[in-house]
Amino acid sequence: MNKTFRPLALLIGFCIVSTSAMASSDIKVTYAGSMGKVMDQKLGPAFAQQNHVQYQGQGQGAYGMARLLASKKVQADVFVSITPGPMQILKDAGLIDTAVPVASTSMVIAWNPHSQYASQFAAASGKDDSWLKVLAEPGVKFGRTDPDSDPKGQNIVFTLLLADKYYHQPGLGEKVMGGVQNPAQIHIEGGLLTRLEGGQVDAAAGYESEVISAKLPYVALPDEINLSNPDMAAKWYDQVSFTIKDSKGQDKVLHTQPLVYYAAVLKNAPDGVKEGEKFVQFMQGKQGQSLFKQSGYASPKGSALYAQ
Repeated sequence: MNKTFRPLALLIGFCIVSTSAMASSDIKVTYAGSMGKVMDQKLGPAFAQQNHVQYQGQGQGAYGMARLLASKKVQADVFVSITPGPMQILKDAGLIDTAVPVASTSMVIAWNPHSQYASQFAAASGKDDSWLKVLAEPGVKFGRTDPDSDPKGQNIVFTLLLADKYYHQPGLGEKVMGGVQNPAQIHIEGGLLTRLEGGQVDAAAGYESEVISAKLPYVALPDEINLSNPDMAAKWYDQVSFTIKDSKGQDKVLHTQPLVYYAAVLKNAPDGVKEGEKFVQFMQGKQGQSLFKQSGYASPKGSALYAQ
């Protein structure tokens, strides 16, 4: 079947793939923006082919997407989030009962191989603070996403705060950021790695999974700061937190959450709860897990959120 690609309204700014010009999709999946390649090029098409349905994917910062779903400005059959926080928004809105882990990842620092700092990043290692010192150099352009709307934007802040403690370099992470909500560094989720590839930034915060999918070089970081290990949460990750101003100008204190991807079927699924459940089961199954692994994702960790 011939397919066309149609953008959603500019107000939302999502990416839609695999839609038909004549018919609506049979499975609508919303997801954290960093998952664009694995969802739209791997999982979605494979599920559609296997089940003889059409797939439609929409990606945005997970908190922003969760708020749109909760306010019913967007409808979907399935939502896939990084960390539990966005799922809690949907639970509070009465749209989900449970969310199950489907994959996991870790924070890394991706860099542009054509950057004037490429040789320094290539020589840097997560075993010491060399990568942090390169980021702190005055001329380096560092990109990250908004900590108010995107979990990755929060997680890089946590990573830098943990790096200060782990490497015994108090204040160096703050120097890199130039402020938690520094507008000079913050970019829209889904476009950050494109800006990195295009040379607008020298380095960017990323999840290992998306960076591998994009075939970009990166600095791997130790478990103590990459937020990948749930076993380190209580004794180590939870030692850091930070405060931001939300969209209403109110202070909000944020705490770490391990980097696990969760999937949930929405109660108001336009194509039916059963179709959504089939997609979640596909992600959890042998083929889905193989496609996750091919795209650089690690196995799911931890247990389901909420009652089953």
